[in-house]
Formats: sequence, C-alpha cells, structure tokens
Amino acid sequence: MKGWTASDIPDQTGRTAVVTGANSGIGYITARELARHGAQVVLACRSEARGAEAVERIRAQAPGADVRVAPLDLADLKSVRAFAAEHEGDRLDLLVNNAGVMALPYRRTADGFEMQFGVNHLGHFALTGLLLPKLLEAGPGARVVSVSSFMHMLGTVDPRDLNMERKYGRWTAYARSKSANLLFIHELSRRLRATGARLTAAAAHPGYASTNLQTAAPKMEGRRGTQRFMEIGNRFFAQSPDSGALPTLYAATAPGVRPDDFFGPPYGMWRGSPTRSARAKWTRDDKAGRGLWAASERLTGVRYDALAG
Repeated sequence: MKGWTASDIPDQTGRTAVVTGANSGIGYITARELARHGAQVVLACRSEARGAEAVERIRAQAPGADVRVAPLDLADLKSVRAFAAEHEGDRLDLLVNNAGVMALPYRRTADGFEMQFGVNHLGHFALTGLLLPKLLEAGPGARVVSVSSFMHMLGTVDPRDLNMERKYGRWTAYARSKSANLLFIHELSRRLRATGARLTAAAAHPGYASTNLQTAAPKMEGRRGTQRFMEIGNRFFAQSPDSGALPTLYAATAPGVRPDDFFGPPYGMWRGSPTRSARAKWTRDDKAGRGLWAASERLTGVRYDALAG
C-alpha cells in the first residue's frame, strides 16, 4: 500500500455512492475522486446551497462527473428517514459515512441526543440501517465506510452515559463518538459475517488534515484565539484534504479490503499514504459492540432486521 494515491483508484463505472458531508473537506475530495473514476455520486449535505456549489466545483474539476446533491441533516432523524425514502429505489454500492462535528459546546440534536454522539454516530447508524437493503442488493463489492479519527484513542464509549449528561467535555465527547464509529463497524462486520451477507464494512481516518472541522466550533463561539491557533496548525502541520481523503478512498475502492479494517496515515497517525492503522482495543470488544448496537437501535428506532442476531 506504500505510495497509494488517488490515481490508483480502480474504475468505478457502474457504481453508485452516497457520501455524507460532501460539500467540503475530505468528504468533498472523496466525492470528487469517486466521480472522477466513473461512479455516480450523491452528495448528502445539510445545506443544499453549499452542496450545489460543491457539485459545480466537482463538474469543473472532473468534466463529465455524474454528481448530484440531496439534503441530509444527520442531527434530525426525520431528515435521515426522508433521505433514505427518497433514495429507496436507487442502486447503492457504496455508503461513505463521512460527515461529522468536532469539539462543540454542549448542545442537542433535534431528537435530544448530545450533538457529537448524535451526528457522528447515531445519525450514521440510522442512515446505514435504512439504506442497508439497497447495499445488500448490490452484491459483491458493496461497501460501507465510516470515517473515524485517531483521537478515538482518547475515550471509549460509556454505556451508562451515552449522551454525556453527567459531565460534558467537548473533546471527550468527540473521542467517544469516534470510538462509537469504530465499534459500529466492528459489530456491523460481525453481523454481516454471521448472515453471510456480501457487504464489506470498514473504517478510515484522515490523520491530521487541514479542513474546516477544526475551526467550526471556535467560529461558532467567537473564540478567535482558538480559531487562529487551529488555522496555524492547519497551515503548518496538517496534510492537505486531498491526502486526508486517501484512507477513506482506499477503504472504499481498493481490492483486498477486509471486514472491520481501519486505514489511516502511517506517520504518527498524522501523515502519509494509507495503511492499516492502529486502534484502541475497546473498538474490537464484542460485548461493547453489541451493547452500543442495542442502544443505537433503541434510541433511533432503526432496526437492522436483515442482520438480527
């Protein structure tokens, strides 16, 4: 895998992909490169206006790209259900659960969940479950890829306080939500194997990539010093969004990806071409995975009936 780049992406002609949060950052690069290599790509974005702008940028950079935007707010389960219903008749070979929020002040989703856990995990859990029948219909080659973070190592999921109502810490909440992403992929992979389903679930992380994720919360709160600090880090230490998207693209397209694989940059988990990444042991805990799965079904009301067990 040494030196793997976007030019190594296999031909995606005939595949249909949904990429959440595809209007900026690594989600945008992921959507652009999938389209550039022949896939039909749906940009699932909270803002239709920003999604439409992203579609035009992709078409300018990749002439002939088959891309379109569809509204999706992962902080509102009604929006998640509406998105899934709108695409019920569409073919789906690839779902990239990319969208996320980071280190926000305490706030809740439309359904009352802590925002980072609600968007980063529960919204994607519900979306994947609702789109699962289409992914299973696609047969061999179909994949689900969730984007986690190397910061998952800073916090495991606490089943007693999933919404962090006892004590909230913005970075702890982020770390827990990213651990939840990996636990979800682990348990999804286990259930897929148990049923013999021909769908591969894997995960990736971008390392330290220069995107607006780092500055969104400081801008929201008017913390100019923190915003400036993040901007300096992005400029001098982070790798580009194009490089940060490579682990996701590898997990989504490369041959030889195994169930529950986790890809990221090799150098300090920050930079470099994608390789299999280190991960915290709790993200492969079967008991924790089953517990999170049961709680997620209960909280979202979305059941994976095809993978019961």
